[in-house]
Amino acid sequence: MSPSAATHIIFGRTAPGICVRDLTVAHDFYVRVLGFEKVFENGDPVGFMVLKKDDAEIHLSRKPDHKPSTVNVMHMFVSDAAALYALCEAAGVRIIKRLADKAYGQRAFVFADPDGNRIDVGERLA
Repeated sequence: MSPSAATHIIFGRTAPGICVRDLTVAHDFYVRVLGFEKVFENGDPVGFMVLKKDDAEIHLSRKPDHKPSTVNVMHMFVSDAAALYALCEAAGVRIIKRLADKAYGQRAFVFADPDGNRIDVGERLA
């Protein structure tokens, strides 16, 4: 199949899968700091969880031996990157790259969740 064969197919929302060592800790972080809510969980003990906020969805999978990557595992577009940055700072979240306006038209920063997963945040600038 050639790369152009998919041009007529419309892609919808995507939901990144993120590995975490402890689902309880991850759940607390994404709910308390970022305002997500749990909409699904599976397993006994729970090994998979879906969190949702507005149009964003994150799929968390328990992996006790998880080692974080040095690359971003997710990019989130938000309406106010500066406000989210301030919330992250107030909550003591580890900031990887400080908030800055980028030449590519975004106000952006990168933070790490409790498992060290790097999350890139961007706000489109007009």
